[in-house]
Amino acid sequence: MKRLITLLILLFPLTLQAAIDTYEFRDEETRKRFLVLTAELRCPKCQNQNLADSNSPIAEDLRGEVYRMLEKGESDTDIIDFMVVRYGEFVLYRPRLSSETYLLWYGPAALVVIGVVVVLLVTRRRRKNTGQVVESESSSGLDEAEQQRLKRLLDQDSDK
Repeated sequence: MKRLITLLILLFPLTLQAAIDTYEFRDEETRKRFLVLTAELRCPKCQNQNLADSNSPIAEDLRGEVYRMLEKGESDTDIIDFMVVRYGEFVLYRPRLSSETYLLWYGPAALVVIGVVVVLLVTRRRRKNTGQVVESESSSGLDEAEQQRLKRLLDQDSDK
């Protein structure tokens, strides 16, 4: 039993080791391009992680694919186009402007404009309503003599 426990204790740390990608680049510019591309491309499995941060097997494969394509001398747009063809626009954190993404790009601005219009209409309506209330209070339908008589009666009532 002791041997089994000792064996498990010795083998357990080996299962916790994570694979670390180590790529050797021909120059610093290629390394920077790799870092930018893997930071801009989304992992298809993890959804809210980029390729650089994800530990999923598909992210590892895609990092290797990006590295391979960079070493072949392909441009950033070629690499991005390859990923989009394979995984769709979802793989991009900043989707391209197209007829399919107009709502995504312009929707928030349209909602802000609609909100401003609604606020302006509501405040204009409130101002109009409060103006009507003030007018109705000032125009009580009494002439000057009746208003003075009413004021005297109210003053007499407040003295008591």
